[in-house]
Amino acid sequence: MAQQNKQNNQQQGLAGGFPGNMPGRPGGGFGGGRRMGPVVKPKNFKATMLRLWKYFGKERTLFIVIFCFTIIDAGLGLTIPYLIGRCIDAMSKANTVNFGGLEIGVIVMIASYLTDALIIFLQGWLMAGVSQRIVQNLRRTLFAKLQKLPIAFFDTRTHGELMSRLSNDIDNVSSTISQSTTQLMSNTITIMGSLVMMLVLSPLLTLASIITIPMVFGLTRTIAKKTSRLFKEQQAVLGQLNGHIEESISGIHVVKAFNHEEKAIEQFDEINSRLCQVGLKAQVLSGYLMPIMNVINNIGFAAVALVGGALAVENLITVGIIASFLSYSRQFARPLNDIANIFNTLQSAIAGAERVFDILDEKEEPEDVPGATVLENPKGHVEFENVSFGYRPDVPILKDIDFISKEGSNTALVGPTGAGKTTIVNLLARFYDVSEGAIYIDGIDIREYTRDSLRKCFGIVLQDTYLFSGTIRENIKYGRLDATDEEMEQAAAMANADVFIKRLPKGYDTVLQESGSNLSQGQRQLLAIARAILANPSILILDEATSSVDTRTELHIQEAMLKLMNGRTSFIIAHRLSTIRDADTIMFIDGGEIVERGNHDELMNLNGRYHNLHFSQFKNLGEGA
Repeated sequence: MAQQNKQNNQQQGLAGGFPGNMPGRPGGGFGGGRRMGPVVKPKNFKATMLRLWKYFGKERTLFIVIFCFTIIDAGLGLTIPYLIGRCIDAMSKANTVNFGGLEIGVIVMIASYLTDALIIFLQGWLMAGVSQRIVQNLRRTLFAKLQKLPIAFFDTRTHGELMSRLSNDIDNVSSTISQSTTQLMSNTITIMGSLVMMLVLSPLLTLASIITIPMVFGLTRTIAKKTSRLFKEQQAVLGQLNGHIEESISGIHVVKAFNHEEKAIEQFDEINSRLCQVGLKAQVLSGYLMPIMNVINNIGFAAVALVGGALAVENLITVGIIASFLSYSRQFARPLNDIANIFNTLQSAIAGAERVFDILDEKEEPEDVPGATVLENPKGHVEFENVSFGYRPDVPILKDIDFISKEGSNTALVGPTGAGKTTIVNLLARFYDVSEGAIYIDGIDIREYTRDSLRKCFGIVLQDTYLFSGTIRENIKYGRLDATDEEMEQAAAMANADVFIKRLPKGYDTVLQESGSNLSQGQRQLLAIARAILANPSILILDEATSSVDTRTELHIQEAMLKLMNGRTSFIIAHRLSTIRDADTIMFIDGGEIVERGNHDELMNLNGRYHNLHFSQFKNLGEGA
């Protein structure tokens, strides 16, 4: 299972997975963030290119070798037109043919062509390896960066958009490095070499051939300016399309349940149409270059032929020089076309690179404070002291939260949706840092602990459990990667999961589909509990762990949860009050404040909000308040 690595385990699962659907959070949980905004102007082209160059790293030596091959290749390309001219002159003298000179010229040309073919092969082979390793490094850097970004970053972006940057944008960079880089170097050398040879052969013909250059640069500048903006917009809209596709497919059951297939198609068509329109504009506009450039080049070619013919009639130059010059003039013009084309490709690649660098420039989770303490053998004594917090500074979620959960105690959080229950456990696990106040574990501010050691002491079981693609064995061991198979099976037995696992055709080696969709919700929940048991956390967080299963399955899960909570400090978020009657402390959260606290009997005697909530849930079952 690709995701099973130490860094992911520390950053993500905390034995049980991510907290989702956090009230008051921008974007409303994972994958539900805002779409891309208006397209901004492209960033500094030169700065982005220089930054890409840094990723060449150890490949720079090979890149220099490739550059040397490019010089040799360009030199051979410049030699061949000269040899053609000499061969023509060897045959053009009246009634005589210089067979010796012709033979030498033909042999040298054949050798040049063969050498050129070999160099092109070696150049392409080396460049393919260089480009793939550079892109591998860039993709690894980007993925590692995503692991270090705070949860707030993912709350405001769709999964599809991030996937687009990891795949489409980096692929654009890859194709540009492998194809366009050597072409750009070769064409630059060819242009300079051809110009020198043209001046050597005939300064007058050179003047006739370069009259089209201002037209070429003017056209390139005009079109490139417009295509740059369009390619940037194309990548942004592509990210939106990927985001919509990812959400629609992952949430296909919800789409079908609410008969929103047509709505999903309409949204797809709208984004797809925008992508089609901006892509069409970009491609058509960049496609104007080649036809117009060919017309301009043919004008220059005709000018050279006309002037060259006039000079030949006056015996000022030979026919061979004219033939060589025409080849050089075409070699001089063709790279201008290619460079204009490459520049358009570079615009698309740089647009992708900028989007990648945007993420690499994002602020990571704060570093551990100097001299941070490693949390070892935590006891699980938790204290909130005047804690206030808001996902946005202007929208407070929690206000002056104060409570103490002693070692091994069970604390239940109840209250209406959006009251701040999940936010409390988010702050406890330090997915976010408090705005005011402090949170203590075993008497020390959690900000004084190293983040890795702090999160290792937590186990989290959520309402919507996330399972990775892989075997059941791998998913349970995600809680502790170094666990033995015996320890893993013991954890499954404690979670009451071994019964259904053993009934599966391949048992613990059964391969799960994406998110464990080939298991029932209750089975997935039992696997999550087994994963948390294997992690052996000191502090346990149960966030609506039984709210989406049937009553029979709920009993199995409650039994497993009781085993899991035994001897551990536990925080239980629940709407079903039957699951938290025996909690040591029940806190009713509303409006970001603790409005009632006590055990079940004490809160019932208050005849307050907890009493009313309890009565509303059980009145139809014939139970008293």
